[in-house]
Amino acid sequence: MSTPVTAKMVNDLRIQTGAGLLDCKKALVEANGSTEEAITILRKKGVASAAKKADRTTKEGLIDSYIHVGGKVGVLIEVNCETDFVARNDGFRAFVRDLCLQIAATDPLYVSREQVPEADLAKEREIAAAQVQGKPPAAAQKIVDGKLEKYLSTVCLVDQSFVKVPEKTVKDILTEAIAKTGENIQIRRFVRFKLGS
Repeated sequence: MSTPVTAKMVNDLRIQTGAGLLDCKKALVEANGSTEEAITILRKKGVASAAKKADRTTKEGLIDSYIHVGGKVGVLIEVNCETDFVARNDGFRAFVRDLCLQIAATDPLYVSREQVPEADLAKEREIAAAQVQGKPPAAAQKIVDGKLEKYLSTVCLVDQSFVKVPEKTVKDILTEAIAKTGENIQIRRFVRFKLGS
């Protein structure tokens, strides 16, 4: 027997996830009234939706800045979206501000893996290989791959664990923002300044 989906349940899910009312209702019906299952359904749809929007042009957006308390660290970031309407939205602005805080706290070097120079990857691979000399080749390769993965998740913004919700990555937060706004969003570039460096 299915659980009836009430307007309050739909509204509560909408507030919790930021998804549209119709999407929330459909997810609750599909999840037989279970809020947790509905959230999972919405997250899966958000990932699929984000993939579909990846090719859309992003000509609008926001340039934001953040100066950390004490004035020793500052961040300047450009995040693009499809329309000015979304760029002026408080949710989008909060998302961009969270990215600034992430960059100030974690000091990434690149937005994504595609931006990491091949020379840097080769250097990290060489260092990791030197650290596993004497190990069986299959084990050594797994260790090198693991160290390279750890390096990439440290220097690439979208692969980092999100400082406000450590169980999610920045890419997860970006996907959720795309699902909420219904537009393609791209983190174009950023610069992190630190006093004396």
